Amino acid sequence: MTETLRDPEAAVIAARVDQGTGSGTATPDTEEIRDLTRSGGYRIVGEVTQTRTEDPALCFGTGKVDELARMLEETGAGRVVFDNRLGPYQTFNLGNRLPDGVEVIDRFRLILDIFGQRAQTRTAQLQVELAELRYELPRVQAKVSLAKRDERPGFMGLGEYDESREQDIKKRISRIREELRQIEEDEEKRREQRRESGFDLVALAGYTNAGKSTLLRRLARDLDVDENEHRHPDLDTTAESENRLFTTLGTTTRRADMDRRDVLVTDTVGFISDLPHWLVESFKSTLDAVYRADLVLLVVDISEPTEEIREKLVTCHDTLYERNEAPIVTVLNKIDLIDEEECEQKMNALSALAPNPIAVSAVEGAKIDGLLDRIDRELPPFEHERLVLPMTDDTMSLVSWIHDNARVNDVTYGEQVIVDFEARPAIVEQSRSKAGTLSVPAES
Repeated sequence: MTETLRDPEAAVIAARVDQGTGSGTATPDTEEIRDLTRSGGYRIVGEVTQTRTEDPALCFGTGKVDELARMLEETGAGRVVFDNRLGPYQTFNLGNRLPDGVEVIDRFRLILDIFGQRAQTRTAQLQVELAELRYELPRVQAKVSLAKRDERPGFMGLGEYDESREQDIKKRISRIREELRQIEEDEEKRREQRRESGFDLVALAGYTNAGKSTLLRRLARDLDVDENEHRHPDLDTTAESENRLFTTLGTTTRRADMDRRDVLVTDTVGFISDLPHWLVESFKSTLDAVYRADLVLLVVDISEPTEEIREKLVTCHDTLYERNEAPIVTVLNKIDLIDEEECEQKMNALSALAPNPIAVSAVEGAKIDGLLDRIDRELPPFEHERLVLPMTDDTMSLVSWIHDNARVNDVTYGEQVIVDFEARPAIVEQSRSKAGTLSVPAES
């Protein structure tokens, strides 16, 4: 019998939801898994969904698995992507019932594949490898356990290799965590150095495709803060924002275009729904840019259905408020896609989860000035300081430094130099320390 030649880039979507309660039934929503599948580089050629309780052996019922098998034969797809989490036993059973040559993956395996394609920095690559190992470990452990229980060393293709693989995975996880811990320490030192230089740190958070990268470009000045940092593809001067998930996994920091204070804005990887705790934890190094910011802008796509926005806000709050101490401002983006009446209705409906939000259009630049004003108000307040300094060359250098790092209200020159300014507490403290080193000129 000749094996069907399968298209490795063609995929069939499979999604199951539990039976609804009451008078209605739940309906699988496949929009996100379709976006994820396309982001992974695959062409969707079919879809099979089911509303029923989970079958422990197959996820789907046997009849629906047969329907899925027929679609795979008809389309020649080389992959079936389940929107559900599949256990190792379910994956094994599905592989036996579906046509030869079809790869079975679940949403988390797909997400890890996408992450692997996007990882360009050392930190991102380590985080992806950690997530992949944490995904693989319970599957290897399950195979070892099943083989020992059934006393069949060859069960599911097992042998001594799997027990050895389990130990190798644990050792590699330990080494990656240690390397990431060192990276996190280095990044925290960089953040503190930036604060000591007078910068406030603002982080963009939110779901993928909410417009975070577009908003970053709208807020940022043209100059890169650090030429050694990985450049975000969307920030290339000739690039357009792409409507796909996970354009980058690395954080991208830019200096905001603000006159009154120095602000650095960092864009991070977007959230997606139904992420397991182990996967979020694997990307802790990236999320630290959010957790340790002075202000978080939670970007939301206001053009989406209200209930969907509500669910995403709940997930974001669970992720952010657990470890974040900075104020969080909800930014309702994409107001250019809806009319004012709909925008007002959604703001009222979401008021409990998003009190006092600010609505903008990052694409058109609408109400961006209001967002900049809000950022200024929400960031830690500046301290007022008035220094009386001797008239020396070193004093002129200090005055220049204060101009670079603070908001100067007035400078009076005479026998003494009086500088009236406002700045972050760290800058005020540094200015006092520098002033204490100035020598009073000797009388002639």
